[in-house]
Formats: sequence, C-alpha cells, structure tokens
Amino acid sequence: MPEQGPVPVRGPESGAGAGSERGAPSRGGAESGRGRSSRTGGRGRRRPSWARALRPSGLNRAPGAVPAARQAGPYLTPAQAFDALYAYCAPALVRQAYLLTGRRDLAHESVERAFQRAWDHWPEVARDPDPAGWVRAAAHDWALSPWHRFRRRYRHPEPPPPDDHDRALLDALLSLPPPYRRTLVLYDGVGLDLPDTAAETEASTRAAAGRLLYAREVLAERLPEPAGPRELHDRLAELASSGRTRAAEPAAVRVGGERRARLWTRTAAAVTVVLIGSTAMTLHTAPTHYVPPVPPGETVRGVPPRAAPGPLSDDQRELRDRLREALLDGPERLTPEAR
Repeated sequence: MPEQGPVPVRGPESGAGAGSERGAPSRGGAESGRGRSSRTGGRGRRRPSWARALRPSGLNRAPGAVPAARQAGPYLTPAQAFDALYAYCAPALVRQAYLLTGRRDLAHESVERAFQRAWDHWPEVARDPDPAGWVRAAAHDWALSPWHRFRRRYRHPEPPPPDDHDRALLDALLSLPPPYRRTLVLYDGVGLDLPDTAAETEASTRAAAGRLLYAREVLAERLPEPAGPRELHDRLAELASSGRTRAAEPAAVRVGGERRARLWTRTAAAVTVVLIGSTAMTLHTAPTHYVPPVPPGETVRGVPPRAAPGPLSDDQRELRDRLREALLDGPERLTPEAR
C-alpha cells in the first residue's frame, strides 16, 4: 500500500524529466515554431489546436514538471500527488495507447491498469526520476500485450475512423509490428529523442533507429500523401484526438486499484490456506512406514494332482450304515465297545 507520509511538491525548476518534452535537438526549432492558428497542415487544412495532444506537458512547460494540485501546501499527500500525476498524464496516455492498439476501450483500460499499478507501487513511483515515463511504459506494455487477442471482447475490430486519411494512417500503424509501432509513436508522436526511445523500448540506439526508419518507409508506402516528421506528428495527434479520449476520474482509479489489490490478497490467502490444509491432510493420511507390495501369484509345477476317493469296501459300507443308525447321544457314544 502507498505510504501515508507527505510528499514534497516539486516545481518546474526542480522536477525530474517526464520524458515527454525531450525531443531531438534537430527537431527542437521546428517544434517551437509550430503555431496553433498561423500554420496549416499538409492537407490544406488549418493546423489543429491539439497539435501537441500526444504530449502530456502541454505548451510552455519545463521538461518533467508535473503540476501540483491547486491550493496545496508545501507538501502533498500521496493521494494528491497521484491525482496531480494522473491529471497531467492520463489524457495523453489514452491517445498514445489508441495509436498503439486502434481500440478506445483497450486504450482506457491500459491507462487505468498502469495507474493502478503505479498506485500499488507509489513509494517507488514517487521517488522515480521520471514518474510520467514509469506510467507511460506500464501503459504501453499493457496495451501491446499479446494476450489481448484471446479475449472475446477484442476479437472483432472497432469501427474505423470516419475520415479516409485517418483510417489509412491507422491501418498503416496497425500493420507494423508492435516494437516498430511503439518506436514510431514515441519518437514521432510523443517527441522523445532516440536514446530515450531505445531505452523505453528495451533496444539499442541502432536498433531503435532501424525500427524508426522501417516504420516511416512502411507509412510512406501505404499513405496516399507523403508525410514528413512534422506532418506525421500532426497527423498522429489528429488521429489520436478523433474520438472519445476522456479518462476516468483519479479517485475511481485509486479505489479500483485498492479493490483489486485486496482481491488478489484475499485470493492469495485463500490459496495458501487450501495448500496448508491439503498438506496437513496428506501428512495425516500418508503411511509412516514402507509397505512392500504383494507379489503376484505364480503357478507351482511338479505337484501330483489330488486323487478322488474310490468306491467303499464292504466293511466301510457296514460302518457307514451303523453310524447312520446309531443315536448321537446314546451310551454307545460314551462307552467304547470292546473288540
């Protein structure tokens, strides 16, 4: 369970990097020059205001600065710190998980499970240099888990986006292998630099670069219009924001995580009791010494067969008749006859 001690508020000047604003140096100028109302997209449409929707930090915020709760003192309780981290990261993480899976329900479930796990390990997450990256890695791992294919609710695809360009982009993304898809979303969507992308995907920098180049080549072949890195970032943000992206309330996520932890604890206790009972029963009923098994029977050879009795002689028949005629309790039975 999370510790109940206060957590100091870390302002923008002292917060650890959240991993969401660490763009490559070559893209920094291009990212800072993006206007929300003065530029237009590659398809002749006005650049949307959610051009940075995949980034949890928003605009003009120092790297890694998780905003503190309003009207909070110099220290935050674990619940307040968790709620601040949730409000800071959850909406963008839902959009990222949607790009990885193509399913809104699975995206929301991935983010909720990641934050429930973070609440269960809150002392570790609170001391982590990058708490937003910790939760992001957990959400991406759950979203890309191969076990979802065996769940009944995820066997059929969701309705595709209504826009043709968004539908083509989503199909191209889902055609990529999961590691390549995750690398593309982290680098071109979230804006991580190549070393951080490689570290989060558990690959070398050279392997991450190869995955990124291959993913861009596949998208360039399957998309009807060419898209550079800047245009691809905007199109990913537009696709991620095309549907329902509202995350659950942080209090509900915390309560759900605590309920799940209690359920697993009780299940583990019940299984332990069953194992102890079965072990005690086995020790009580098991034999205390070795009992050799009874060997199977064998046929004895060489013994002559038992002969049947032959006919009675005259004396034997006379004795039989006398025995049948004599009384069972008479004096003849008590006094032997002299011969």
